[in-house]
Amino acid sequence: MSGIKLSIIGAGSAIFSLRLVGDLCKTKGLSGSSVSLMDIDEKRLNSVHVLAARYAAALGANLKFEKTTDMKRSIEGADFVINTALVGSHEQLDASRKAGEKHEYKRGIDSQEFNMVSDYHTLSNYNQLKYFLEVAHSMEEICPNAWLLQSANPVFEGTTLISRYSDIKVVGFCHGHYGVDVLAKSLGLDMREVNWQVAGFNHNIWLTRFLYKGKDAYPLIDQWIEEEARKWKPKDPFDDQMSPAAIDMYKFYGRMPIGDSVRNGSWKYYYNPETKKKWYGEPWGGADSDLGLAWYQNYLKASTDKSFKLALDKSVNLLREFPPEVKSGEQHIPFIDALINGNQGRFVLNIPNKGPIIPGIPEDVVVEVPVMVNKKGIRPEEINPPIPKRITNMYLAPRMLRMEWVLEAFVSGNKRILQEILIRDPRTKSFEQAEAVIDELLALPFNKEMKKHYK
Repeated sequence: MSGIKLSIIGAGSAIFSLRLVGDLCKTKGLSGSSVSLMDIDEKRLNSVHVLAARYAAALGANLKFEKTTDMKRSIEGADFVINTALVGSHEQLDASRKAGEKHEYKRGIDSQEFNMVSDYHTLSNYNQLKYFLEVAHSMEEICPNAWLLQSANPVFEGTTLISRYSDIKVVGFCHGHYGVDVLAKSLGLDMREVNWQVAGFNHNIWLTRFLYKGKDAYPLIDQWIEEEARKWKPKDPFDDQMSPAAIDMYKFYGRMPIGDSVRNGSWKYYYNPETKKKWYGEPWGGADSDLGLAWYQNYLKASTDKSFKLALDKSVNLLREFPPEVKSGEQHIPFIDALINGNQGRFVLNIPNKGPIIPGIPEDVVVEVPVMVNKKGIRPEEINPPIPKRITNMYLAPRMLRMEWVLEAFVSGNKRILQEILIRDPRTKSFEQAEAVIDELLALPFNKEMKKHYK
């Protein structure tokens, strides 16, 4: 058994933090570990601290907990740091989105081609990117041998930024690859018999290998399209893995988009509400429509209210709310267990493209690929079969360029770059419009540092 110190930055996201704590409780090889919960929102932090301690006690787990609003204190002596913090919370994202819509950028300026996810802000998210580097540089001083598990969005831009401008060991985490499970279930396949592989960027991954019982399973997708696709209806706005948009992207690119990749196609799927409903289903039109966003905001509020209620009501049976025999599916704790205790596992992680892992992509760009992890470290799989050239040239390359543009703007502080990026946005009708929306964003109260940075 190997006890470690785990720091969770942005721990006020109660449900996510409890998933991590629950997985830690259920991992015998990490018994004796300590968890530092850090968040600047004291109400949320206190709620999570109470719930985490109660849940660990209910499971009889040997864990210690502390809480703090000081990031640097939290990472003292840490072996692993999970950064899940959203600077300014969703309120700032909403304010940035509204500022964009005031100047006719529906869903805000951050909704760009191949990056349509409504809360994956890059252009306007100076404070978030700055905090990513602040955490990484603080780790260099305080816990230089620790691993940074980057979980807060934007994972693609953030993990690439940290890997380029910090010496800390960093890995990006997401759960988009579980779209493979949704696909297999839709086809009636036993996941234990599926041999699969995905590759690409965060929120831009593709099913490169798909075998069932040793045979090519893509014909099964074709059969499902022929026989079942017309019957498909979404269960919620995020249920899009088998949507018309996913099928249309598969038909053009020759491989199935997985997870949030389905949301990150071209403007073809996003021109107006009717178009969104056509491609992502009634009644919402996907997660990135007005109705989908409202659904998500209600979901977030309900989750927060539930966490406060659970913390206050000691009569609630937490083992019923979070069953002890079930792990969350989050990769973080199994990843730590693999590195510390050698319990080898297969993960889909965001790591620099050293090798390169994906040909045609620079080695200092972070890619999302399957890897094997054990005490020796991280070993990426060979991507076989390779990503088709059409996906590389028409999907990954444009997305990578947008990432590079954002990072150049952030690092240089050149306001003109932000404007030039918007000039390439089909919603922009004049240079004056691009100037005005940037000025609007820089004038927001929480963007004072951003305004000083961009000259």
